[in-house]
Amino acid sequence: MPKIQSVSAIEVLDSRGNPTVKASVVLCDGTKASAIVPSGASTGKKEALELRDNDPKRYGKKGVLKAVENVNTILAEVVCGMDAFNQSAIDLAMLKADGTNNYSKLGANAVLGVSMAVARAASKSLNVPLYRYLGGANGSILPVPMLNIINGGAHANNNVDFQEYMIMPYGFDKFSDALRASAEIYQTLKKILNASGHSTAVGDEGGFAPNLKDNEEPLKVIMKAIKEAGYKAGSQIKLALDVASSELYDGKKYKLGNKSYSSEEMIEIYANLCEKYPICSIEDGLSEDDWDGWKKLTKKLGSKIQLVGDDLFVTNEKILLEGIQKGVANAVLIKPNQIGSVTQTMQTVRLAQRNGYRCIMSHRSGESEDSFIADFAVALNTGEIKTGSTSRSERMAKYNRLLEIEADGCEYLGEKI
Repeated sequence: MPKIQSVSAIEVLDSRGNPTVKASVVLCDGTKASAIVPSGASTGKKEALELRDNDPKRYGKKGVLKAVENVNTILAEVVCGMDAFNQSAIDLAMLKADGTNNYSKLGANAVLGVSMAVARAASKSLNVPLYRYLGGANGSILPVPMLNIINGGAHANNNVDFQEYMIMPYGFDKFSDALRASAEIYQTLKKILNASGHSTAVGDEGGFAPNLKDNEEPLKVIMKAIKEAGYKAGSQIKLALDVASSELYDGKKYKLGNKSYSSEEMIEIYANLCEKYPICSIEDGLSEDDWDGWKKLTKKLGSKIQLVGDDLFVTNEKILLEGIQKGVANAVLIKPNQIGSVTQTMQTVRLAQRNGYRCIMSHRSGESEDSFIADFAVALNTGEIKTGSTSRSERMAKYNRLLEIEADGCEYLGEKI
């Protein structure tokens, strides 16, 4: 069994031009592998800590030299000499070295970089694809993409409150066909926005960020784009929302534009939108602090659509278990950097799947050319992946990797997932 010979890290830049950690691992058989850690803009309060330097003279306090140093010193000492194939033991050793419940000592960005790099090195050492190494024979299902094609909220500088308006190409037999349809709809949407005099500048995740008159208008425009691109809304293409409502919540009410709404009023807004449009998924419809509201939302819409907890659950097994026990939401967004290691991410996915909660593997708004989550989604059979629009190379890296995985013989189930 190859052991870990060396571990190192450097500071690199993500898709927003902010620093992040790139970790590298060398095994005793000569295998080398690296991984780049993503970074979020809209973050839950209970996420694992992303360690930043807070040095005002470097990158506006966002440098990660402390995290890099932690990889090069503490974590290198912890994992060097360990069996590269024993992912859970390696991740547990790093968790113990940190000694906190949210990686506030060493940084989740330091630990996750090493964790991902180890998994990638192990797969290369065996000469098997990463998805096959992590998932075994069971890792064979290509995820349905959730493509963010109109941005608002914290991801864009416009007057749209909801953070993401997405399309989901369920009604196709092949991932490549589903992706092609999505790309064609995206390009059609661009033409429609241009013709209407709207900006076609893109947000952090590649979606357009036009100033539209209200929070429903993006849905109308997307429906038009689906039709003009030659596809059928509802049967082939469904819609999804990420409200990111924690950003809109003041502790009592939700602010949309110049008006404030109660939890019950927000739920009615969603119910009405679901009646008018083929919406199949709403993420973070209510705040991470509004658990009573979430119970009401789940009771109202949980049997009809997917209700996804992101800020609510932050990929945390313990918080997800609480949600399951209280009957809150019916799906969980999976972001490895919210929890801190490959093993902990897998534990959360397994808990969700055992209890009938859907899983959506997800990128962050600050991404890189690293395509780890594409393999991870297939390995864990999450069934869905959220990794931006068909624009910006850091997003396309994931889609292009999924096309490669499809060519390996993996299956796209679409509506049958």
